[in-house]
Amino acid sequence: MNEPSGLLPIQTEYRFQSAIDAGEFLVTAEVMPPKGGSIDHMLQQALPLKDWVHAVNITDGSRAVLRMSSLAVAIILQNHGIEPICQMACRDRNRIALQADLMGAHALGIHNILALTGDPIKAGDFPKARGVFDLESVRLLRTISQLNAGLDGNEKPLPDGPTQLLSGAAVDPQLASWSGLQSRFEKKVTAGAQFFQSQLIVDFDRLEKFMTEIASQSNKPILAGIFLLKSAKNAQFINRCVPGVNIPESIIERLGKATDPLQEGITIAAEQVQLARQLCQGVHMMAIRREDLIPKILEQAGITPLKKP
Repeated sequence: MNEPSGLLPIQTEYRFQSAIDAGEFLVTAEVMPPKGGSIDHMLQQALPLKDWVHAVNITDGSRAVLRMSSLAVAIILQNHGIEPICQMACRDRNRIALQADLMGAHALGIHNILALTGDPIKAGDFPKARGVFDLESVRLLRTISQLNAGLDGNEKPLPDGPTQLLSGAAVDPQLASWSGLQSRFEKKVTAGAQFFQSQLIVDFDRLEKFMTEIASQSNKPILAGIFLLKSAKNAQFINRCVPGVNIPESIIERLGKATDPLQEGITIAAEQVQLARQLCQGVHMMAIRREDLIPKILEQAGITPLKKP
């Protein structure tokens, strides 16, 4: 059947999916959408990543702070030759809107979705807004699986065909409750998660235990979250403001004593990439508003640019 007039054929080859299938060491990076109408700074930070990462992950209202639509930014990056992972959080949309956006993402050639519950409203800049939370991440993953099978969330057939979406989920190996971590991970695998992106990792012994005792029971790649700390003050801010993260005092002291704290932060992040490479299947790089430094971190860690697709 011919494509309808004005529509492009759906893309079938994706770098991130292909790298998972080939068992490559996966590298993704996080980019925040702009807060406003200009995409210039966001593109300035994202474009240097093109030859270094399999995909770029676009946040969806991270920390409940207002920013441009993650789906809109995913399309923009895709048009610049960067494969996106579009975060989709349940906080701001009900199940009708979530399914509508998922079908829209498919139609626009956005293949990779990271399913999230979403941060609490009170954490952000509109504390009087109303959270939706009609679904949470496990049920969103299950919904994506249903859409891929040609069914809507009511298990009714989709008359215009299924979606083809690769769904991922978040995981926190440093969660205090080990049984809770295992239960939540297993539920996400059962619901259809095909890859996992971890929260910021500082305890690599804990990551190793997670990989050995929990993640090894599935066959899903785990990407360790690696964060560029720019100074001791930056590390202290994260300890105060990011729940569940406890950057060790030894790292804060290293940053505080360094003559060039930013370079020391790059070195620390490169060391962590090397540790993660021995333990899991990939890394997810975070360097808020300095994403342009991620290639430098990867190069220092011994990671080479990707082969041209």
